[in-house]
Amino acid sequence: MLRDPSVKYRPFPPINLPDRQWPSRTITKPPRWLSTDMRDGNQALIDPMDAEKKTRFFDLICRVGIKEIEVGFPSAGATEFDFISGLVRDGRIPDDVTVQVLTQARRDLIETSFESLRGAKTGIVHVYNAVSPAWRKIVFGMTRDEIKGIAVDAAKLLRDNAAARPETDWHFQYSPETFSTAEVDFSVEVCAAVMEVLQPTADKPIIFNLPATVECATPNIYADQIEYFCRNIPNRDAVVVSLHTHNDRGTGVAAAELGMMAGADRVEGCLLGNGERTGNCDLVTVAMNLYTQGVDPGLDFSDIDEIVKTVEYCTNIPVHPRTPYAGDLVFTAFSGSHQDAIKKGFAAQEAKNDQLWEVPYLPIDPADLGRSYEAVIRVNSQSGKGGVAWVLEQDKGLKLPKRMQADFSRHVQRLADESSRELNAADIWRAFVKAYRLEVPQRFTLGAYDETRAPNGDRIFAGAIEIDGQQHSVSGRGNGLISSVVAAMKEGFGIDLDIADYAEHAIGHGSGAQAAAYVECRTPDGRTLWGVGIDEDVATASVRAILSAASAAE
Repeated sequence: MLRDPSVKYRPFPPINLPDRQWPSRTITKPPRWLSTDMRDGNQALIDPMDAEKKTRFFDLICRVGIKEIEVGFPSAGATEFDFISGLVRDGRIPDDVTVQVLTQARRDLIETSFESLRGAKTGIVHVYNAVSPAWRKIVFGMTRDEIKGIAVDAAKLLRDNAAARPETDWHFQYSPETFSTAEVDFSVEVCAAVMEVLQPTADKPIIFNLPATVECATPNIYADQIEYFCRNIPNRDAVVVSLHTHNDRGTGVAAAELGMMAGADRVEGCLLGNGERTGNCDLVTVAMNLYTQGVDPGLDFSDIDEIVKTVEYCTNIPVHPRTPYAGDLVFTAFSGSHQDAIKKGFAAQEAKNDQLWEVPYLPIDPADLGRSYEAVIRVNSQSGKGGVAWVLEQDKGLKLPKRMQADFSRHVQRLADESSRELNAADIWRAFVKAYRLEVPQRFTLGAYDETRAPNGDRIFAGAIEIDGQQHSVSGRGNGLISSVVAAMKEGFGIDLDIADYAEHAIGHGSGAQAAAYVECRTPDGRTLWGVGIDEDVATASVRAILSAASAAE
C-alpha cells in the first residue's frame, strides 16, 4: 500500500445540494422490489445456473412475493433465450408477476429481447448504456452528445418494437449505466431525452434505473445524486426511480436505504446479496430492516432457512454465517454478558402483556424468520452462567436457581477449557449429570419410603436407602419432608447437612409432566453443596435432591 494514496486516488466530489431534504425523512412504506438474481446474480457465478436451477430460483422469488423479476439477458445466447421464452410458452409466469429482460442499446439485441417475451401478458424491456466520463473517454471515445444519441436511438427501437407487438403490455426501463460516477446533470439530460421519445405518463411511467454500477463514494453522496435526479427530471409523476446498488465499499444496503429516503420508488437487488464483484444490494437485508422498523416489506421471509438452502444450491456459493438475518450465527451469543442479557430479555418478554419486542442483542424475534430459540445461546469458554442455564432450560426444561447457575457454570467452564471447542446441549447435560450425581446407579439410591405425620405435627420419613449395593432402613423426624430426610441421613449415615435454599418446578405439562427439585446445603466445615432430584412425584424429587447433595458430602 502507498504511504500517500492521494497520488493515485482522488476523493469523490460531493454533490452541490445545500438544501437536501432526505436526511430528515424516514421510510414509512416499502418500495417496489425487483430481483435481478437471475440476471446480475447469475452472470456473476463461476458456473451459471442451468435451466433446472433457474426454474427453482424463479419459483423461490415468486414465493417470496417479489412481483418484478429480471429473468436474464436473452441476447447473450441460446441458453438464456430458450429459458426466458420457455417461461412464457409454458405459462410459468404468475399473473401478478412481471418479468424483465436486459439488453444493450443495439438494434439486433433489442429485437431479440422483445422476441424472447413473445406472447407474454406483460413485460419490461430494460436497455442501458454507460454515461460516465471514464467510459466516454476510455471505453467508447465518444462525446456527451454521442452518448446521448445512443440512448435516444435505443428509445426509438423500444417504442417501435413494442408497437409491432401490441398483444403484450410493454413497459420500458432505461439505465444510464455508471450513474453513480457520472455527472448527475448529464444523467438527467440523457433520461429527459429518452422521455421525449417514449412519452411516458403517470398511468404508464418509464422506469429509470440509477445504478451505483461501481460503488465509489459514501452512501450519502448516492442519496444526494438520487434527490437531485428526482428534483430535476421532468414530469416526475411519469417516472419510477429505481435503485441498483453494488457493494464495492460494503454499503450497498445503506445506499439503497438512503436512496429511498431521497425519493426513489423501487429497489433492485439479489436475495442474500449475490452479484458482480462484492455483490448487489441484499434484498433480504433491506426488507427485514424495514420490518424491524414496523414497516411491512410485502415480502415473506418466514422460512429463511429454506431460502438460504435454495440460494446456496442454485448459486453454489455458501451464505456466510454472519450474513444479516440469514446466517447461522446471527442470532447466536457466546459471550457470557450477552447471554445473561438475552436470557433476562426472554423472561421479561414472556411476562409482558403486549407483543412489543424488547430483547437485548436481538433486533428481531428469530421466530419471525422461522428460527427456533435453541441456537440463540451457545456455549464455549467465553460463556457465562446465564448461557449455560438457558441451554439446560431449552433442552431439558430445567430452571436452575440463580446461585446454582453460578455453581454449575464452573463445571462447564472447566469442560470448555479442557475441550477447546463449543459445547452442545448433550455435552452440557452430561456435565450436569456428573456434577450433581444423577447417573444410575447413584451413591445413594432411594427405595420405598413413607412419610407420616406425628401427633405433634412433625413429619416422619421412614424408608430404604441403598449404598453400594447394600440396603439400609433409615428414619428421621422434622417439621417437613425435607428436614425429616436430612435428619434420617444424619442419624443413619452421619451426614450432617443444613438446608440453605430449596426450589422446585414442573417440567412439561399434563399427565406426562415431571418435577425438578433443587436443594442448596451447608456442611459443618462451611462447604456449599447442591443436589438435584427429578421424578414424576414432586415429593420424591425433593428426597432425591437431598440424596444428590449427600453424595457430595462424603
